[in-house]
Amino acid sequence: MTDSAVTEHHSTSPLRQLATTHGLRVAGARPSLLAYARQLWGYRHFIGAYANAKLVASFSTARLGQLWQILTPLTNAAVYYLIFGVILNTRGQVDNFIAYLCTGLFVFTFTQGVVQQGTQSISGSLGLIRALHFPRACLPIAVMLTQFQTLVAAIVVLIGIVLVSGEPITVEWLLLVPTLFLQSVFNTGLALAMARLGAKLTDVKQVIPFVMRTWMYGSGVLYSVENFEKHLPAGVAVLVEANPLLIYIELARHSLMESAPLASPVPQLWLLAVGWALLVGFAGFLFFWRGEREYGRG
Repeated sequence: MTDSAVTEHHSTSPLRQLATTHGLRVAGARPSLLAYARQLWGYRHFIGAYANAKLVASFSTARLGQLWQILTPLTNAAVYYLIFGVILNTRGQVDNFIAYLCTGLFVFTFTQGVVQQGTQSISGSLGLIRALHFPRACLPIAVMLTQFQTLVAAIVVLIGIVLVSGEPITVEWLLLVPTLFLQSVFNTGLALAMARLGAKLTDVKQVIPFVMRTWMYGSGVLYSVENFEKHLPAGVAVLVEANPLLIYIELARHSLMESAPLASPVPQLWLLAVGWALLVGFAGFLFFWRGEREYGRG
């Protein structure tokens, strides 16, 4: 160690000890994982208010306003039913195809919106990030809450479609609540992971539409996954059955429909749903937390 390094070490050590004694820490230092979680809980009201503001702002320029929360899923369902149910005639392969299609489409759209908006939640909010100090995870979590509110409106429409199409009300409808809760945990982790990727790699948002379209075709949204698996090798078919979106979609269909075809037994679906929610939820949170000091810089 050189004389200058020794002098610098001796001069900074007392200052470091003084800072430690009085509870001071490096500006911008990343908090521990548990402390970060506590900070997020402290900002829960901000997250909710920000999510509501984002939802209202997204429809502020439309004349029908938030009515589009209902019109959008109805329009999508009508278009996909026309193409796949009527033109390609897949409606004969599944009982009550309209309820089957709408359930898959609405549940998938929840995750699709979270991924698309979550990818831009950091890169599109740099002004807010640089102006205010708050846990950056508030932004992707708010994205999930915004999309969840949109989903709630879609579920109201879906229940009407299911009833009109002839499905009876059963106690199994209550299983839709834990299904959507687990999907929300999964989506939160996904939003956090995509937020960090989108902050570092701005071109990711250009690739997301292609990824989500491929994911939709492999999730049994538009047709029974059994028909999809017939054209796949056995090993790939197993991966399709473990697809988290397929799992949440099938659990939602099992909740609302009496005879929806399922790719896996119901107990296995629940185990996989819990596993994916815990794995992606925690891994996404950890991945985002590790980059907390990077957001808004450069």
